Amino acid sequence: MSDTITVTGLVATEPKHIVTSEGLSITSFRLASALRRFDRAKEKWIDVDTNWYTVSSFRQLASNVSLSVVKGERVVVTGRVRIREWQGTERSGTNVDIEADAIGHDLSWGTSTFSRTISSSHAMSVGSAEAEESHVQSTEAAEIASTPEPALPF
Repeated sequence: MSDTITVTGLVATEPKHIVTSEGLSITSFRLASALRRFDRAKEKWIDVDTNWYTVSSFRQLASNVSLSVVKGERVVVTGRVRIREWQGTERSGTNVDIEADAIGHDLSWGTSTFSRTISSSHAMSVGSAEAEESHVQSTEAAEIASTPEPALPF
């Protein structure tokens, strides 16, 4: 199933970050998404229903989430949803998992700053491209310097 979902909510658990033996970064946390409404009798906002999701992120997104998101923050998550029924000996239930494509702070609740990260593979390819460009420029400069100027006809 590859249904896409976007959910806003509260990070309910401290994000757990691991790196597998193959080098894959994974960060996951529980997200509580509450439906809120204004109770006129109490004259305040109340949570009506709360949906719970397990959010998992991979690779560079996982690394960035582990450095940026903490328990208690409000976030927006977009990703592929997977719903699974489970049954134990005494209990049964439903898990709703989201494999995140993007995670960010919900700016309806506060402000945030952004710092771009560059993955090591991207930095290496950028570094190789810069080295190649530098070599080409050096070679061109050496060729220009070694080329004799043409004699003027006068």
